[in-house]
Amino acid sequence: MTHTPNSNSGMSRFSGVLLVIGILLIAANLRAPFTGVAPVLEQIIAHFNLTASQAGFITTLPLIAFAIISPMAASLAKRQGLERTLFFAVFLILLGIAGRVIDSAIMLFVGTAIIGAGIAIANVLLPSLIKRDFPAKVAVMTSAYVLTMGVVSGGFSTIVYPLSQYEGLGWQFALGASALITLSTLVIWMAQLNKHTKPTQTAHTSVLTKSIWRYALAWQITLLLGLNSFLNYIIITWLPSILTEAGQSATQAGAYHGAFQIATAIPGLVLIPLLAKLKDQSALSFILASLSATCALGLLYMPSFALVWTLLLGFSSGACFILGLSFISLRTDNSTQAASLSGMSQSIGYLLAAIGPMIAGALHTSAGSWSAPLWLCAGAGVLCATCGWFSGKNTTLNNS
Repeated sequence: MTHTPNSNSGMSRFSGVLLVIGILLIAANLRAPFTGVAPVLEQIIAHFNLTASQAGFITTLPLIAFAIISPMAASLAKRQGLERTLFFAVFLILLGIAGRVIDSAIMLFVGTAIIGAGIAIANVLLPSLIKRDFPAKVAVMTSAYVLTMGVVSGGFSTIVYPLSQYEGLGWQFALGASALITLSTLVIWMAQLNKHTKPTQTAHTSVLTKSIWRYALAWQITLLLGLNSFLNYIIITWLPSILTEAGQSATQAGAYHGAFQIATAIPGLVLIPLLAKLKDQSALSFILASLSATCALGLLYMPSFALVWTLLLGFSSGACFILGLSFISLRTDNSTQAASLSGMSQSIGYLLAAIGPMIAGALHTSAGSWSAPLWLCAGAGVLCATCGWFSGKNTTLNNS
């Protein structure tokens, strides 16, 4: 049997594998550069003498960038092509990571905002690329990239504090280490730059009879996602501080923070096949969001079981996020409604996610403990459960 190196099937298989590796590497950059800040946040606060609200703003900045930049991503891809725009997005993330290494409080915020802009562009365009290039494997590829995001960000959170302590390297070097993944991504993604393809157009099948903002069901889905993000980003920002104040070591707190993020990715493996079988998801949504509320109070009143609460909280908030995203498709009658609902839920969701860490930081400063922020998380979980109960019913906007 003769081997022909230029055989089309061999080349297409190789380029297909290269594309999958490229997609997973891009996914690896979509959380770690900004969630990795939390385990070294106390060091950053001490280094620049920041207030708690300013420290909360470090996590908030990427979310504000998401809200501003996300709507621009599609038009940028139409002009430059998906592959080149994704390369540009990863380059922005690298630029932001480099900016944060400079010893300046202003560059810390500027670098974080640039990272947020890069992540926002890639966040919007990666699902579009998957839908176009893997139409028969959307669920598998989506699960794979959500899992990659969770595992890499979780792994980075686990090592970032020990790395900052290693031979006095410091938090700037530790955060800068994520550039290794980003550089690898740019090198691998170069193989895609000879392609210059536009995102596929969504067919507008029908117009809504009234504004999306006037549907109760649209608000229920939006608040399910928004309140879950509010709770999730308070935990992502402050969990290491909550745990160290409860008596855990900084290394242990960083490891738990990593475990939390890995746990948020696991529901993708369980829920995607389950959602296809369940027609009504009310009870599932209610139970999962109630579990988030319970775990927040568990961290406060039973801190000795912190690892259990952290893992369950990660799993339940990750599951609520997947449910909310699924409801955007399941509760709409056509792609136009889905696009409108997606826009509404993302704008409100990012707004709630952005203010959460700052409110929690301010509450901690005024009260001197984490009890008020954790009760706030529990309250958000209860409201999220209520919205989940209504949005989980087997109906659509036009029938609601």
